[in-house]
Amino acid sequence: MLGRFTVRPSDDGSNRFGVWDGAVNGWRATGIDDERKARELAADLDVQYDAHGPRAADAVRHVDPSQRVQRATWSTGELDVWIRDNGVWLGRFRDQDGEIVWVPGSDLRPL
Repeated sequence: MLGRFTVRPSDDGSNRFGVWDGAVNGWRATGIDDERKARELAADLDVQYDAHGPRAADAVRHVDPSQRVQRATWSTGELDVWIRDNGVWLGRFRDQDGEIVWVPGSDLRPL
C-alpha cells in the first residue's frame, strides 16, 4: 500500500498540515507549518512502513550519496532510496523543485 501516508490540512482550523496514516485511520503527525515538509515526512514513512507494518529490510535500499537520475518523462532529479512494493522496485525521485514522487525502476536511468 504505497501512499499509506497522505498529507492533509490539519483539522484544527489552523493553516498547518498533518500526515494521515490510512492503515490505522489516524494522524501520524500534526501541526506541520510547511506542506513540503509534511510531504517529505509522508515519503519517509512510506520508506519505513507498508500496509502491514514495518517494511522488510530486504525491501529497502538506500542510495548514499543520492544519485542524479533522469525519468522517462525527460525530467532530472535525485534518487535517494529504493523500496519494493507489490513486487516492483520504486525509486524516491525528488525533482528540481523538491517535489517527491515514487517512480518505477524501469522509468529511471542514471545521468
